Amino acid sequence: MARWSLTDADREFIARDIEPFLPDRIFDAHAHLFCHAHFDPLPAGYRDMPLRLDLASYYNFIEWVHPGGRTRGGLFFGLAFTGDRERNNRFVTAEVCESPLESDFGQMIIAPDMTAETIYQTVIAEGFVGLKPYHTLASGLEHTWTAPIEAYLPEHQVAVADELGLSITLHIVRDRALADALNQDTIRRYCEHYPDMRLILAHAGRGFNPWHTIEGIESLRGLDNVFFDTSAVTEAGAFEAIIDVMGHGRLLYGSDFPVSHLRGRCVAIGDSFHWIYADEIKLAEKHAELRPVLVGLESLRALRLACWRMRLRDGQIEDIFYNNANQLFTRQP
Repeated sequence: MARWSLTDADREFIARDIEPFLPDRIFDAHAHLFCHAHFDPLPAGYRDMPLRLDLASYYNFIEWVHPGGRTRGGLFFGLAFTGDRERNNRFVTAEVCESPLESDFGQMIIAPDMTAETIYQTVIAEGFVGLKPYHTLASGLEHTWTAPIEAYLPEHQVAVADELGLSITLHIVRDRALADALNQDTIRRYCEHYPDMRLILAHAGRGFNPWHTIEGIESLRGLDNVFFDTSAVTEAGAFEAIIDVMGHGRLLYGSDFPVSHLRGRCVAIGDSFHWIYADEIKLAEKHAELRPVLVGLESLRALRLACWRMRLRDGQIEDIFYNNANQLFTRQP
């Protein structure tokens, strides 16, 4: 099956399961911009993507996932893997600054060895509204998937975010994600000590296995500055837990572009999860031919299911897709 394409199965899925659910305005709170030239080599899984994914490309391709010109802004950052981080950050800054939309914002990829002064000066100079740490940038660890939050988001960086009123989009790791006691303790400590920092837990608190978010969400009850984005989560349970415990006002729609344009989904297996991609499975399987759709479409259907189960009203769904993020980022410098 051809990669980076829109199929008849996608179109049918959109018309049946997605368009009836989408509101008129969408703010995408989790999207990546980058060029292949920023990486040597480019991480596996990204090599079949277009050579340059700039803001114009984003707005063109995101029509595949939520069509009709609904996308009215977004929060953009680079790919936080190994690569030319500074060049990727400058690329994002240039794209956002040249955007005709006032609702396009950028976050800066940061490494744990960056000083508070460097972050402060760069944010002021480049106009970033937030920070984007990532576990692969942690040093001294053989396997960064087990890293504690402090290893890739040290406290002095959180203090800068608090001083400037910045957001931080955090992809937590460790085997049980939000159900992990170390993660819970650090999130609560950071949020309580730095109330003007706004923490966005990516992927519904890394709820790829929804039970991790379901089990861990109570540990964050009462925190006023923690939010969640929906990016690339393809099961509804984590969204439901967030809405139930934290309220729908803490959930932000995010596509995880360009992951949104891969074909497949993530499924919970035991106490972990597994990504299933169309080119890795037999499509002529058992009783029917499989017709996988884009990850972004799977995630939107999971969000639709969560909203239906939680009996959200149209206005509350509009909050998740636009109003929550619009309020969050228009409050920032």
